[in-house]
Amino acid sequence: MLGYIREILSEHNITLCGSLPLSSCRVIRPYLLEKHGIGPGGRVFVFAVPYLAPTGAKPNISAYAVPEDYHRFFTGLFDDILPRLREKFPGHRFAGFTDHSPIDERAAAAAAGLGCVGRHGLLITGPYSSYVFLGEIIADPDTAVGEDAVIPDVRNSALCENCNLCAAACPYGLSGGCLSAVTQKKGELSEDERNMIAKYGFAWGCDICQEVCPHTGAARSRGSIYTSIPYFLRALTPRLTRELVLSMSDEEFSKRAYSWRGRETILRNLELIEKSKPGTAGGTEKV
Repeated sequence: MLGYIREILSEHNITLCGSLPLSSCRVIRPYLLEKHGIGPGGRVFVFAVPYLAPTGAKPNISAYAVPEDYHRFFTGLFDDILPRLREKFPGHRFAGFTDHSPIDERAAAAAAGLGCVGRHGLLITGPYSSYVFLGEIIADPDTAVGEDAVIPDVRNSALCENCNLCAAACPYGLSGGCLSAVTQKKGELSEDERNMIAKYGFAWGCDICQEVCPHTGAARSRGSIYTSIPYFLRALTPRLTRELVLSMSDEEFSKRAYSWRGRETILRNLELIEKSKPGTAGGTEKV
C-alpha cells in the first residue's frame, strides 16, 4: 500500500512518505480515530509537503502564510487520494489528517524516517529543512496487513546536531515564549510584546529559528529547499501592507492562513512595525 500511496502523492509533487504502525505513534486525540472507525491496529502513512516559495522579496510574514492557507491544499489533496484508496481497497476505512491530527505528527514522521525533530521542535527533512507541512493517511487494521514494521525514506539524512543556533537566535530563547504566538494574539499586547513585533518586523508568524538552522543553509545550497507544488507557488503575498490587507475582499482574505485572527490583528502588527521605522512619528532605530 505504501507504494501505491507514494505513487499518488508523487502526482502532486510530494516525494517524502513513510509508513509505521499506529501502535508506534503517540495518540493525542483518540476521538478522531473513533470517529472514522479506525482501531488500534491501524497503519499510518505520513508524508511531508514542501511549501517554501522563492519570492524575490524579504517577507514580513512567516513563509507558510505567503501562499494561500495550506488547509485548503490538504482538503483538495485528500479529496483526490481517499476516494482512490477506497476504490482500490473496497470495504476498508481511510482517513486523512493534517495539523489537527489524532497522533503526534512530528514524532510519527521522524519514526517513519522522514527526518528528525530539531531543537526548535520542528521536523527537519534533508531536502527541505523544516519548511514542510505534515499530513497522514491512517488506514484500518485489515488494510495494513503485510506492511513492514517501518519503511523509512532513504533519501533523508537530516539529524539535529543540537548546535543551539535556533535557541540563540530565538527572540525568547526557546524558553516558552514565542514571537509567532505573540503576532497571533488578539486584543491588547504588553509593552514587551509590542516591542518584540516592532523589533523583529514580523506581521504574522516568525521563521527565525528555521532560517538559522544549518540544515536550511544546506538545503538552500543544494537548491532543493523550494517547493515545486503549484498551489504554493501562486497567489503569493510575501510582504503585507495596510493597503494590501484592506484591499482584500472578504473572500480573498478568508483564503489566507492569518484570516482566522481577523484583519485587526494583522493591521495592529503592521502599525507597530511602521511606527518603529526611523522617520515616522514615534519611530526610533531601536525598540
